[in-house]
Amino acid sequence: MKSLSPPGLFWRTFLLILLLLVASSAAWVQSFRLFEREPRAQQLAEQLISIVNITRSALLYSDPITRPALLTELADSQGIRIVPLEQSDRVRPFSDRPVARRASERVMSTLGPRTRLAAEVNGVSGIWVSFAIDSDEYWVVIERDPLARNIGTQWIGWAVITAIASLLGGVAITRVVNRPLARLSLAARELGAGQTPEPLPQSGPTEIATVNASFNRMVADLAQAGRDRTLLLAGISHDLRTPLTRLRLEIELSDMPAEARANMVADLEQMDQIVAQFLDYARSEPQAPKSDVDLSILVEQAIAASRLDRDRSVRIERSIEGGVRVQGLAIELARALANLLTNADRYGRDPDSGRLELAMGLRRTPREAIIEIADHGPGVAPEQIDQLPRPFVRGESARTGVAGAGLGLAIVARVARLHGGTLALSANAPRGLRATLRLPLAG
Repeated sequence: MKSLSPPGLFWRTFLLILLLLVASSAAWVQSFRLFEREPRAQQLAEQLISIVNITRSALLYSDPITRPALLTELADSQGIRIVPLEQSDRVRPFSDRPVARRASERVMSTLGPRTRLAAEVNGVSGIWVSFAIDSDEYWVVIERDPLARNIGTQWIGWAVITAIASLLGGVAITRVVNRPLARLSLAARELGAGQTPEPLPQSGPTEIATVNASFNRMVADLAQAGRDRTLLLAGISHDLRTPLTRLRLEIELSDMPAEARANMVADLEQMDQIVAQFLDYARSEPQAPKSDVDLSILVEQAIAASRLDRDRSVRIERSIEGGVRVQGLAIELARALANLLTNADRYGRDPDSGRLELAMGLRRTPREAIIEIADHGPGVAPEQIDQLPRPFVRGESARTGVAGAGLGLAIVARVARLHGGTLALSANAPRGLRATLRLPLAG
C-alpha cells in the first residue's frame, strides 16, 4: 500500500493558524461566559426580587374589588400568576446551572431563608418563587423564563461570515509567510535540474534575506565553477586536436609496417574520441528555444546513424511506439541517444562471442516518454551502477582496452536534466545493463 506523503509547508502552516483560530475562539467564548455569569445572575435575581415584592405589595394594598382584575392583568401582560402554596405541592428544584444557582442565593438572601424557588410545581413549568403574607404562603409563577436567551438565527449568518473571513485571512497569512520558502524551493529544484535560477530577492525578514543571499552566492559560485570547467576542458581539447591531427598525418606518410601503422591510427582515433567527449561535456547549455520533437523518428534516426543495424554481429530487438512527442532540443536528444547506443556497443557485447544483443524500446505513459536500451553483456556490479552517470566514472569492465573517458552517460544525464527528465541505470535480467531515459511529454 502506497504511503501518503506528508502535507506541505503551506498546509501545515494553514492548519496551525486554523487551529489557533479555533482555540482562541473557544477560549474567547469560555471567557465571555465566565465574565457574563455574575452580571446575568445579578440581573435575574433583581428581576425576581422586584416581581415578588411588587406582587406582594399589590396583594397587600390593592382594593379587594380591583384585586382580581390586577391579577388577571399580570397574568395576561407579564405572564405572572399567583397560586396558593400547599404542603402537598409536587416541587421540582430550581435549575442547578451556575447562573440560576447564583441568582437563587441572592433571592434567598434578600427575601429571607424561607423563600423557596422551583422550576416546576405540580407539573407546571416556569420559575416559582414563594412568599408569605402573614401566615399564608403563595407562589409567584413566572411563565416566561428569564434564563432563556432569544438570540434568533442571525448569529448563524454572522458565524459563517466570520469563519469565511478567518479562513481567507489564514490563507493570506500562510501565503505571505511561505512565499519566500516557496521561491527558495523552486530555485533549488531548478538548480538541481541543471538550470540557473533567477536571483532570489534579498529583502524582507533578516533570516530570509540571509538565506537568499547565501543561496544567490552559491548559485554564482557554481556558475563560475561551471564556466571555468568549460573553458578548461574546451582549451585542453582544442589544444590536443592539432597535435593529434599532425601525428596522424605523419603516421600515414611514414613507411612503417602496415600493422604498426593501423595500431597507431587506432590509438589516435581513440584519443580523438576522448577529446570529442570532452568537447561535448564542456559545451555550455544551449540557448535555443525548445520545439516539438518526435521521439519515434529520433530513435530510428539514432539507430541508423550508429550503423549498428548494419553490423552482422549485432541483433536489435525494437519496440518503438509511434507518435511519442516531447518539448526539447532535437540535437541534444540525438546526442544522448547516440551516447547510449555507443555505450551499449562498447560495453554490452558478449565477452565470449563478441555479439551484441540489444533491446531498444520507446513507450508512452500518461505523463512521460520512456526510452529503454538494454544489453546482455557482462553488466556492472550493483554497487557501481549509481556512480556510472557521474563524470569520469567507468565500470570495472570498461577500464581496460576500450575507448572512452567516462563522460558518455554523464552527458546523457545532463541532457535528461535539461529536459526535466531523468536517467536511471539498472541491472538487466539475466545479465547486462538497462538504461532508462524518462522525459515529460509535450503539453
